[in-house]
Amino acid sequence: MLKNVNHYYHKTIIYTVLMLMALPILATLVYSFSTKWGATILPDGFTFKWYIDLFGDFRFWSAFLRSAIVSVGALALGLVLLIPIILLACHSAPILLKYLNYIILIPFAIPPVVSSVGLLQIYSDSALNISGTAYILIGTYFTIIIPFIYRSITNSLSAVNVHDLVDAARLLGSSTFKAFILVVLPNIKKGILTAVFISLSVLLGEFVFANILVGTQYETLQVYLYSKRVASGHFTSALVITYFAFIFLFTVIASYIGTKNELRSSKKSV
Repeated sequence: MLKNVNHYYHKTIIYTVLMLMALPILATLVYSFSTKWGATILPDGFTFKWYIDLFGDFRFWSAFLRSAIVSVGALALGLVLLIPIILLACHSAPILLKYLNYIILIPFAIPPVVSSVGLLQIYSDSALNISGTAYILIGTYFTIIIPFIYRSITNSLSAVNVHDLVDAARLLGSSTFKAFILVVLPNIKKGILTAVFISLSVLLGEFVFANILVGTQYETLQVYLYSKRVASGHFTSALVITYFAFIFLFTVIASYIGTKNELRSSKKSV
């Protein structure tokens, strides 16, 4: 009896917290469809005008495309550079993991404003003038997602025995490189997908670096949102809801791929 009471009590607390967290998003959603919402409890009317204006704005699609380019570029750079380093460290030099655990904290230790000012001073007067371009943003975004990629990959590797997998593959005639590609990587696919979608969610919402380093020279989605702050609140609400919809779509895709891979692995094991 007491166990059932505790169960319902915990579920009530969880659902209450979820409702409180969803309430601002729900209010923003209703506001984005309202014609006017003043002193009354409910809006005066509903319309699709704000979404039509948003999706018909060429600046919005350009900003979204630029955000996607720099986010995917930084993510690809991070995966290509970090995955081999993490695999080699786990397999051949585990002592390096101790130092990597400290290195990944550096992006959190330096405030974004300080990093932005330093980068502007370095690249504005140098021969490699990349200020105001997508290249400086890709390099900066790469440093932001290092902790997320590292933690996701190492957590997945902790669930598998890298040494046994590589040794078994080598006994069957495979090289170490092929063992990493064909054996280890498929076993940490969920960790890679987690790193991908967490990183994309973080980068699509990044504002400080984008605003200071490139601004309107390479307008990203968050800079576009900032430029529209003086516009109608209904329009900005529609933009925020659209942004949440993209993030939700990424989450659903990641969940679907992860579930599909688990079902495929369970069928193979059977």
